[in-house]
Amino acid sequence: MPDLPLIDLSSDPLTLFHTWMSEAEASEPNDPNAVAVATATPDGRPSVRMLLLKGADERGFVIYTNTESRKGEEILANPHVALLFHWKSLRRQIRIEGPVEPVSAEEADAYFASRSVTSRLGAIASDQSRPLADRAIFEQRLKEAEAQYANSPIPRPHHWTGFRVVPRHIEFWQDRPYRLHDRAVWSREAPSQDWSITRLYP
Repeated sequence: MPDLPLIDLSSDPLTLFHTWMSEAEASEPNDPNAVAVATATPDGRPSVRMLLLKGADERGFVIYTNTESRKGEEILANPHVALLFHWKSLRRQIRIEGPVEPVSAEEADAYFASRSVTSRLGAIASDQSRPLADRAIFEQRLKEAEAQYANSPIPRPHHWTGFRVVPRHIEFWQDRPYRLHDRAVWSREAPSQDWSITRLYP
């Protein structure tokens, strides 16, 4: 793969994000919108897992989860999140850090309704992150939910919703030979502020 051009510091970070995401959609074999989501407890103990990004606009980056899961509880207790996209096929990464705010009920309802029937039933049947004595218990609960909502709309559980990460830092990283990578970060403390842009040493 030929060397990629240096990151354009005149770019709007959201525009650059969408450009890189579009290129990843054409290049990555699976889930180009997969993102590592790092949360932490109030005393700073971190955890990280992969989710799928479900929205990105000038307001921020949207993920969905069960608020009673480990990540959901940590977000509610310490509403600051770090995201990491890594596209191996393109030799690129994007790191995003910022506070978290809940999406509206209308946004959560609309996305929940767009999911497959089985995924919606799974959200009802699963006590996400809780101990499960036997997989058969979950599968039975799934069958019961399927029967319960066979002829009626599947409601969004009250504990299933989305969060928007409002970016304060967005770092673009691009591989270059001999580990002389290209890095640039856009930073601001509030959405009303202009971005401060800095190229970083590799």
